[in-house]
Amino acid sequence: MRVLVPFAADEPKTRLESVLSVDERAAFARAMLRDVLAAIDAAGGEPTVLSTAPLEFNPSVPASVVIDDRSLTPAVNARLPTARGDDPVAVVMADLALATPAALERLFTAGGDVTIAPGRGAGTNALVVDHPEFRVDYHGGSYLDHREIAAEIGADLETVDSFRLSTDIDEPDDLVEVLVHGTDRAPATLRERGFELEADDGRVGVVRVGNATSS
Repeated sequence: MRVLVPFAADEPKTRLESVLSVDERAAFARAMLRDVLAAIDAAGGEPTVLSTAPLEFNPSVPASVVIDDRSLTPAVNARLPTARGDDPVAVVMADLALATPAALERLFTAGGDVTIAPGRGAGTNALVVDHPEFRVDYHGGSYLDHREIAAEIGADLETVDSFRLSTDIDEPDDLVEVLVHGTDRAPATLRERGFELEADDGRVGVVRVGNATSS
């Protein structure tokens, strides 16, 4: 299955600027991207990075890079199926640092005309489109919008309930999940920069050793 992986190469992960410098955010974003690409490859997908700008990185699996500086919605819609019989296309976000091959296999094989793995706050973290009339609309509660779009065109909708696919890494507090549940480059990148888990009154957070900034 062809899998698009949108990636903001020019200014990634701006909401982590309180805990990571510009260069650190770039390194962390690329580490998550490499982890996502490896999971897609292991799940049998053929990943294409849909990058907003030229991208230099070293994936451990075969992956092509396509440059498209448009916003997410038109960039993805330009690459979705347009006719009956076209192969399905998946879209998996580059910041799903907890994604595993097993979680992605569930998504890829669910079998709906449209299959969605929703994120927290009603976002759309990953989906598979196998219907020529379906087009994405990424804004606000996009999962709700995508359900409505599928209903309007008579597409069969499947929803995949997955902790690993619902957890996108956007905010400083999300780094806890990477250190607890991440398995490869993303958690290693954080640990190399001094991030550790810290329990405080029964709640687990993240602290940066040798740095006053913590979450």
